[in-house]
Amino acid sequence: MKATFGASAVSALLAFALAGAAAPAFAWVYPEHRDIAVLSVNTLDPERKALFDTLWREARAGYEKRLCQNPADKDQGTTPDCIDWAALPAIAGDHSCSSKDMADIVLNSPWILSVADVAAQLKLDLSRVAVEAPYERMRDGANPITDIKRQIDSEALRAQRVNALRTADTRLQRADPEYATRAGSNNAHFLLARPSTEMSGQEYAALTLKIGSEISAIGVYGWFHLSALQKASRLANEKLSPEERAALTRAMFADEAFAIHFLEDVYASGHIAGTWGDASQRKGTHDYYNANGLEVFTWVGGSTSMVLMGDAHMRAEDAERTAVAVRVSLEQVLDTATGRERVASMRHTPGAPAEPDAFDVCKNDTLPARPEPMRVHREAYQMGFEVLRPTPVPSLAQGLGAMPRFRAEVGPFLGIAGSMDARYMDGGFTDATVGNGWIGGVDLSFRAGLGLDGVLNESGDGLVFASIGIRGDSPSTNKYADTTLADQAGNLAAAIPARIGLSTRLRMPYYLIPGDLLFAAPLLLFSPKTYQNMAVVAGNGGALGLQDGWATRYGRFQFVLGREIGATFYGLTTTDTLLAPSETPNGPVRFVNFKSTFIDVPIFEYRPYRSFDTTQSSELVFQLFAGADIPYGEKVASPAGAANVPLKTVYSIGLRLIFDWRRYF
Repeated sequence: MKATFGASAVSALLAFALAGAAAPAFAWVYPEHRDIAVLSVNTLDPERKALFDTLWREARAGYEKRLCQNPADKDQGTTPDCIDWAALPAIAGDHSCSSKDMADIVLNSPWILSVADVAAQLKLDLSRVAVEAPYERMRDGANPITDIKRQIDSEALRAQRVNALRTADTRLQRADPEYATRAGSNNAHFLLARPSTEMSGQEYAALTLKIGSEISAIGVYGWFHLSALQKASRLANEKLSPEERAALTRAMFADEAFAIHFLEDVYASGHIAGTWGDASQRKGTHDYYNANGLEVFTWVGGSTSMVLMGDAHMRAEDAERTAVAVRVSLEQVLDTATGRERVASMRHTPGAPAEPDAFDVCKNDTLPARPEPMRVHREAYQMGFEVLRPTPVPSLAQGLGAMPRFRAEVGPFLGIAGSMDARYMDGGFTDATVGNGWIGGVDLSFRAGLGLDGVLNESGDGLVFASIGIRGDSPSTNKYADTTLADQAGNLAAAIPARIGLSTRLRMPYYLIPGDLLFAAPLLLFSPKTYQNMAVVAGNGGALGLQDGWATRYGRFQFVLGREIGATFYGLTTTDTLLAPSETPNGPVRFVNFKSTFIDVPIFEYRPYRSFDTTQSSELVFQLFAGADIPYGEKVASPAGAANVPLKTVYSIGLRLIFDWRRYF
């Protein structure tokens, strides 16, 4: 039984590690992806816009209820009853793994409209939050009071954004159970880092598009954009029945929308700064630059730079800059579909299938070879570089000149935690105890665990740890009995005397009931995806959503009952003694040796601002907790032969202040 439980615990921790590594680092959130697509379509020149609308009408044939009449409705509100083309780039990648997968989900899934509704509400929520650089430190000459106010105001904006994303991500995870784990295993949404400063745009394009190259945003864009162009070439050069033309047009639009998702990702600052490093560094660097922005240059060249923001921080100028490249990409597809001449034009590709491309960006880590008739040729390569020219130049790979890296609190750690607490207790171990009382305590412990905070968002709590330490308690303020001797006997007269014990603690999120991830660990053998999704939900408030962290300008509040349990064992290495009333009136008091186990469970937590650098984190935590002190092994030491004293469990409630320091590896 012990071995089985231990194996389950290890399996659970490993699953949490996998969930942490798979934490989504998508670029623009759904409504931002859609807004860029809407802007791109609606700023096409009149001739191409009319062509787009005509082709979209053809693509809707047979699916008029699911596909909106307007392909890019800028006034679409919440609870949409259909999906327009502008929503497809948002669904691509984040809610599907291939163009074919996306098309099937959009046309047939019962849940995609729920996703669209969540995204529409998120757009409203984010529109109320100003995009500003975080205020992180005191400025020279600043008034301390002013500085604190700026810090609080900055944290208020951050809290509003975190809460909006928390609500949306939780709802998205419920609508789409694979949302958090779908695309976290590779760098499909990121730009490959440049190996050197001498690399030209053409050389970079060749690096990202060659067979066997590591999958990246440019590589994925190129793959699906080429598929869309090849399908468009058939529309311009072949006589097709209305049904064949509708299917081919739908497939072309699906391929191009899937490609555009990754082209839009190229403009998110957190995806430009480089992909090297472990999962913690990738996520931490991604999150830092998304919020703080990044100065970039483009492949066009010259000395003009621009500042881009990232996920959930998009400004109007970010959308406009991204829409330039997206519009060029759309123009290429539309021109190819009508046979319009360009400097570089797509060759007719009769072998292009009339269904969306099935290349899976979630499972593949490299770009495979395309079938011979669909290989990249010189003209297609030139068209691709035309789109690439206005995109940002990615940061350098690891080494000299690389952008500073940051870590998320993801991965294994060792730490030290010191705490002070005071608890109010309901009497003492004996029935004669006078009234209720207080006990103070201090604890110093060593911790080992996995940091998985923010698996979906910053308000998450996937922290897993076990700790062992030493705890010391003061004597209780109430007495063992109401007698003159009790008033004079000091520590021995306390209802609960001062003690030292061995403290242990375990923390782990749960899906539905405390400890369920341990007992569900066998799922790892039969359905690892199911278990991983359970772990993600557990780390973000649980299935019922009762334990979501709520960010405010003053820190984060969270209901945590069931996530953590502590046990302190008293009397293992020392002899604890208390006084008990005499067996007979006016007889001698009894000295009772005993042991006890104090079990406590935190109920509510408050975490003010915390500090985290590239390897370490430190924070203060305030916990409201409840406890039960369970005595056992009681034995009267004096007077000899006196009757034993039955001891009872003492219940308490208290407040604990913790200083938590961790060193990540």
